[in-house]
Amino acid sequence: MMSEQEALKCSSARNRGGVQRVEGKLRASVEKGDYYEAHQMYRTLFFRYMSQAKHVEARELMYNGALLFFSYNQQNSAADLSMLVLESLEKSDTKVVDDILEHLAKLFSLMDPNSPERVAFVSRALKWSTGGSGKLGHPKLHQLLAVTLWKEQNYSESRYHFLHSSDGEGCAQMLVDYSASRGFRSEVDMFVAQAVLQFLCLKNKSSASVVFSTYTQKHPSIEKGPPFMQPLLNFIWFLLLAVDGGKLTVFTVLCEQYQPSLKRDPMYNEYLDRIGQLFFGVPPKQSSSYGGLLGNLLNSLMGSGEEEEGEEAQEDSSPIELD
Repeated sequence: MMSEQEALKCSSARNRGGVQRVEGKLRASVEKGDYYEAHQMYRTLFFRYMSQAKHVEARELMYNGALLFFSYNQQNSAADLSMLVLESLEKSDTKVVDDILEHLAKLFSLMDPNSPERVAFVSRALKWSTGGSGKLGHPKLHQLLAVTLWKEQNYSESRYHFLHSSDGEGCAQMLVDYSASRGFRSEVDMFVAQAVLQFLCLKNKSSASVVFSTYTQKHPSIEKGPPFMQPLLNFIWFLLLAVDGGKLTVFTVLCEQYQPSLKRDPMYNEYLDRIGQLFFGVPPKQSSSYGGLLGNLLNSLMGSGEEEEGEEAQEDSSPIELD
């Protein structure tokens, strides 16, 4: 008699064999140029598998189909199957693991950067990656998206995703590239100052330190420090030390002494108000929520308020441009 475990293995092998045969037929249709017919067959099989609770088979078939359509530059069909990959994840109890996040990032990287489908895809992927909880998305997925956008030279969106990852080193290297290609020499300190302050607003002290040390070491226009030639860099260096110490008097004196540098960007003092609350016990101002544009930027950066809807929301929450 065959054990239950052996029976399951046999059944799984048969299913996999069946999927491979079906994939062979679909691939042949695509290779012949019968794109519409193949696309409809993929969709039919997807809903059949889902109705039978064969979520893994459905997901794998759609993922491989999307890659196939992308390889033939059939963007619409590929994007549609990519959405079905997400649907299979949303309707099953699939755990968030690196392999799946890498697959989602791969599909994202192949989509037309200007397509509305890409906006919808990334929104749903990030939502799924945190269990649909409305949080800002899994840090690993953010990191993978950030790298893709960096390669596309979409620096502002890349920076947004790096901020919600744990990859301070990658963020710093992207900022060096961003500064060198889009910024003025006089702004080299501002690129990293903004990132450090935003990481601290997100209570990510370790990434704030890593982004600062990596950026200042690797940027060709910054002489070795500390101390640095640029006062703003010295301020950030002292701020990171002060955050470790937690002494309010040090923080207060530091902010007073460096006001001329901090006035270069109106957001700096807004970020520092928040950092004072998080790390030095400063009570919130009378009006607890900031108003106007600055408030919107701060609130969206820190994920408060409404749940984000797609990359349009993310664009609004990207830090302000420097150039």
